[in-house]
This record gives sequence, C-alpha cells and structure tokens, in this order.
Amino acid sequence: MTMQREGTGIELEYPMSLATYDDYPSAQKTVDLLADEDFPVQHVEIVGTDLRSIERVTGRVTRRKVAIAGALSGLWLGVFIGIAFAVIDHKSGSGVLLTMPLLGVAFGLLWSQLGYSTVTRRGTRDFSSRTEIVATRYEVLVEHNLVARARSLMSAAPAAAL
Repeated sequence: MTMQREGTGIELEYPMSLATYDDYPSAQKTVDLLADEDFPVQHVEIVGTDLRSIERVTGRVTRRKVAIAGALSGLWLGVFIGIAFAVIDHKSGSGVLLTMPLLGVAFGLLWSQLGYSTVTRRGTRDFSSRTEIVATRYEVLVEHNLVARARSLMSAAPAAAL
C-alpha cells in the first residue's frame, strides 16, 4: 500500500532520485525509456522543483476596452432575455426584442465601469496579466527498491535516447 507523505504530494514510500533535468520533456523521455523496458512506471514520479511565479503581462486595460467588452456582454445578455420573453409572451412582439438589448448594453456599461474602477485601483494596476507557477528543474524519483534496476536500464540506453 502506498501512502502519501503529508504535505509533499509524493506517493512513493521511499523515493530516491534517479535523474534531474532542466526541462520537463527530458524527464518525460526518461520515464518513457523505462516504460519501453517494461519497468513498473507506477513506482516513478516526476517532481517539479525550484518553483517560480511568472506573471506574463498580456496588455493594457483601458476604460474604453472595458466599456466595449461590458457593452457587448450586456448586448448578448439582453438579446437572450429578449428572445426568452418573446417566446414566452407572444404579445410583447418586437418591442421587447429591441428594448432588452439596449437595457443590456446600459447595464453592461455601468457594471464594467464600476468593475474597472475597482480592479485598476484608480490607475495603480491598469494592465492585464496571467500568472503561472513553473518549475525550473524536474527530478525523476523512483521507489528505493527499484532504483538500481532503473539506473542500470538508463546506463544501458544509448545516449541519443536520453
């Protein structure tokens, strides 16, 4: 029975390092090589270490861009609600199909501008970004009782395979 060591996320009982790489594809290639040799890969883990937080700036947020996005979002919501009312109440006719999208645009503009003021904190953060956590090193871990076999398989493999 394998047990997860508390706080590590590692499920191997006594993991030992087989190899360390600078990129994930290299670590993946090692596990693939072991799998090709019928090694029990369920006793192998790839662990990303030396984590970094990277914030990629994707663009500038302007009041105009936010207003356009809010208006379009409100328009679609208004069209949807207008169609729903037109289907349910046949007497409302085209009047509801015209007024609901206009109300949706007004609602979308209002909420987008309130959101813009809140998110940008009055100009202190007027850019959009995407944050991700990436590992700078990848370590291949193997259960302690299988590490010798894994090492011998790796040493027997041609250098081009790794």
